[in-house]
Formats: sequence, C-alpha cells, structure tokens
Amino acid sequence: MNRFPLWKYLFIGASLFFAFIYTLPNFFGEVPAIQVMPLRTTEKIDAALMQRVEAALKTAHLPSQGVAFDPHGVKVRFADTDTQIKAKDAVQAAMGPGYTVALNLLSASPEWLTSVGALPMNLGLDLRGGVHFLLQVDMPKALEKAAERYQGDIRTLLREKKVRYSGIGREGDHVSLRFRDATQREAARKAIEEAYPDLQLDETTVGEEYTIAASLKKPAQVQTQEFALKQNLTTLRNRVNELGVAEPLIQQQGIDRIVVQLPGVQDTAKAKEILGRTATLEIRMVDEEKMLDPAVLQSAASGQAPFGTEMYFERNGMPVIVKKTVVLTGEYITDAQPGFDSQSNQAAVHINLDGRGARIFKNTTRENVGKRMAILLIEKGKTEVVTAPVIREEIGGGRVQITGMDSAQEANDVALLLRAGALAAPMEIVEERTVGPSLGADNIERGFNSTLIGFAAVSLFMIVYYRFFGVISVLALATNLFLLVALLSMMQATLTLPGIAGIALTLGMAIDANVIIAERIREELRNGMSPQAALAAGYEHAWDTILDSNITTLIAGVALFWLGSGPVRGFAVTLCLGILTSMFSAVTVSRAMVNLTYGRNQRLTHVSI
Repeated sequence: MNRFPLWKYLFIGASLFFAFIYTLPNFFGEVPAIQVMPLRTTEKIDAALMQRVEAALKTAHLPSQGVAFDPHGVKVRFADTDTQIKAKDAVQAAMGPGYTVALNLLSASPEWLTSVGALPMNLGLDLRGGVHFLLQVDMPKALEKAAERYQGDIRTLLREKKVRYSGIGREGDHVSLRFRDATQREAARKAIEEAYPDLQLDETTVGEEYTIAASLKKPAQVQTQEFALKQNLTTLRNRVNELGVAEPLIQQQGIDRIVVQLPGVQDTAKAKEILGRTATLEIRMVDEEKMLDPAVLQSAASGQAPFGTEMYFERNGMPVIVKKTVVLTGEYITDAQPGFDSQSNQAAVHINLDGRGARIFKNTTRENVGKRMAILLIEKGKTEVVTAPVIREEIGGGRVQITGMDSAQEANDVALLLRAGALAAPMEIVEERTVGPSLGADNIERGFNSTLIGFAAVSLFMIVYYRFFGVISVLALATNLFLLVALLSMMQATLTLPGIAGIALTLGMAIDANVIIAERIREELRNGMSPQAALAAGYEHAWDTILDSNITTLIAGVALFWLGSGPVRGFAVTLCLGILTSMFSAVTVSRAMVNLTYGRNQRLTHVSI
C-alpha cells in the first residue's frame, strides 16, 4: 500500500545526487582572477596564448594559482586582489593593444566539478556591486535621421529620372518636395512610389505651387524605431567591451529604453566615457606609385609617410599607403549585413549606402578601375585596414561588398562594428546609480541570513508540531532548496536580491504542501482509519488541493515573467522554478521517505504526527 516501485526510488536518488553536485559549486566562493581575450575573432584562444600569459606573469614575478583557457579566453587565478591588479597591468603591457585583459572573479570550486559543467550562479549588480544606467532612446530623432537619408535618396532619384522640381527640404520627419506643374509632380510620385514603397505620399496644391509630403508609413516607422534600438544595443555592447567587464548586462527595456549594468565597475565617469564613444569607417584610395617604391615603404614604416599620404597595416601585417583624401565615411552607411561572396563563397560584409554615398562611390569606382581602394575601420583611436581590394568595374546601386574575411563570425562582427559606428538615435541617461562592492557583500549576507533564519524557524515549528513527520517535511524542504539552487546553477542564472526573495518565498510556500498532507493524515486517523490507510489517503486526498494552489501561483509567476522586466522577471523565474521543485519534493520525495520508514510495517499501530 505504501511502497514505491524500485525505479521511483532510483529516480529520486539520481535527482538528489545531481542536485547536490550542481549546488555544491555555490559553497566554494570566488577567487580574484584576470581574463585575457583577443579583440579579433580570428585570433585563436589556445595553449600558445596561455603560454604567452604565463610567460608575462613569470617575467613580472607574479605567482598564480592556476591558468586555464576556454572559448571565452585565458583565465588566471590569484591569491589576493593586490596580485590580481598587478597581474592585469603586467599582462596588458606584455600582450599589447590586440588583447583585452579584464578583472574577473572565478569560482573556487574544484576542477572535477567544473569538468562536469557544475558552475555557480552568477551574481547580479546588487550583489557584486557596479554601475547601473537606464538610457532613453530619442525615437523622434531616429525618424528624423531616416527622413534625412530619404531626402538625399529622393533628390538623386529625381535627377536620374530627369524629373524637374523647384525645391526639396525636410520638416521634422517629413520630406517636402515642390513642383511648378502637376505633370512633374505626378511623374515624381510614380518614381518615388516605385523606388520607396515604405513612404506615404500626400499631395497638396496651393496656388501655382504643387507639393508632395513624404513620410514613413506606420509599419516602416515601427521597423525604423526597432532598428534604431537594435543598432544602439549593438553599439553599446561593442563599447562596453573596452571596459573589460566580465558579465555586463545590456538589454532592452520597453520599446525605447536600454538598461546597462556593469558589475565590478565603480568608476561612473569612465563608464560614461566609454558609452559615449564611437567607431567610424573611411574609404580611401591606395597610392599605387608609393606602394611600388621599397624606399618609400621603409620610410613610411619609420613614421615618415610621403606628403599627402598615411601608412596603415592590413590584418595580415602588410603595410598600405593610402591617400589622406577621404572618399567616403561611415556616415553614408544605412545598413551592413554579413553574407558570402557569390563567386568565391567566402565570408563577406554587404554594405548599403544612402543616395549621396552611392553616387560618390559610383563615380569613384568608374574613375579608378584597376586601382586599389582601402576600407579603414577607426575604433578606439586606432586605424586598421579591413581590406584593400582592386576595383574591377564601376559599382553602382549603393551596395558595397567587403571581402577578405577569415570566417563567417568575423564577417558578422565587422558588420556589427560598421552598423555600430554611430548611434542610430541619440540617447539620454535618465537613471544612474552606483552599488559598492561592500554593499553587495552586505546584501549577500543579509539575503543568506534571512533565508537561513526563515528555514530554521519553519523547521522548528514543523518538528515541534508534527514530530517525526515534521522531520520528514524539513528534509523535503531542504531537498526543495537543493533542487532549486541546482536548476538555477545549471541555467547559469544571475542571482539578484529579488531572486533571493523568490527563494525565501518559495521555502515558505513549499511547506504549505507538507502541512496540508500532515493535516489530511491526522484527519483520516481521527476518522478511525488504520495508520497505513491514513498515510495513503492523506497523500491522495491532499494532491488535488496542492495542485490547485500551486497552479494558481504558477499562473501569477508566468504573468510576472511575461509582463515584467529586469528584477521582476528574475523574481518570477525563481518563483516558477520553486513551485515546480516544491511540488516534487513535498509530494514525491516526502512520500518516498514515509514509505521507507513506515511502508514495510504491516502491523503499524502508530504514526508520529
């Protein structure tokens, strides 16, 4: 009557074993470390890079407690923060500007736990300390910038179609065109509708002046605003990389806001400076005559470039002498997407230029067929030649293809950098706060103590009131805590103060199921049932009530996750997972312990409840 089949005991045992393994790393704490990452995706993170880092530490006479590498970089552990800071400066100086050396905190758990994927939960800003920004994106400005691009595109289009107009201007997010007669206005309207279907055209006639007001249709406005937000997110992610923050949080909040959280960063001014930086793209012609003279190349390499030229290096280290005259800049780029070259099937970046940029590029390529054109990327004050292809033919249509990428990942990164060269719309910091590391440590201590005190108080009440059955309930509650922490660790969730509140609330709610079961068993005993029958009936009859109450709470948790954001969603995740683990531990695990204790006693006369 009160016995489980063997497979159920094995399943419960396996669940508890894995819960213990994946919970364990959270009890070892963290040690100071540095993380070395190459800026280019084509650079390999391998044993050779690890050896370079070890050599730099050995030269600086700085002892470490372990060096390892993974896909995210080379990580070095240290005994204290003083050694960590010295090591960061020494390794950065030795590795050069092509690598980012970030301060980090790594789990102190043994290697055998890490090897099986058992990692601790990440700590949020309120527990680790750092800076928090809430940025508001100026969406009307994004529409105005789109109108600026369309103004130049429409002007170019009308000239190509030989449609005469008396004037073109922009008023906010509208482009206004003026004509002297209705015939030219009608020709312009047809040309614009065919070329730009996303534009809404409104015609008006005042006296002898015929006008068209062009504005984005509603779906196009939404798409433009979404693109502006996405591009700003990409821009911020690229800029934050310079800070060397190990686990930054940059995410959308609502339809026009972005949250930036930088754990471990206390310098707000430095963070603001980084968020305000930009990257630009320049297209220049290569000086072919100077490139053919070895003496000129040697002189340029020593810092004495010929008049009117500058020397930069390609990614393979080859020098390139380019003219100072800039043909195009990144201001003319409307979009950049990764892709592949149709002829060689190699990774490439496809760039779309606006109307003015397309015209300049078309004229330049027509006049320089057979010559090399250099595409320069300027980021963090440094200039790099991304590629320097030979112009094979005139290129029109406003689409430019950059080849020479080593991988699809690099093409994707270059496309992101080009799109992230400038913000698609201005942003304003509407909220700013700093959380100190000491406050974070205090938050951890308070959260841990509150959970521990709550657990101890609930345990004491259950044992005093329900005796041995209370002990079983406490063990089931501890199992619930292990399962919840294990799931959060396996998901690599970020633990915040609301998350700790969710854990504490889950413990309080989880014991309700045990109370319901205990009271149903007591009721059946008072009704004259035998102990064995009362145990079976108690669990059976309590299940419907437990299920109903937990499902209603689960619905509320899902609603919080769906409609909430940031800390609210973190609380909702903890709450929903806690409900699922509490149902398993309160019903299945506690029933297994009861069965093992009382189930084999055929002549059971008393239950300690």
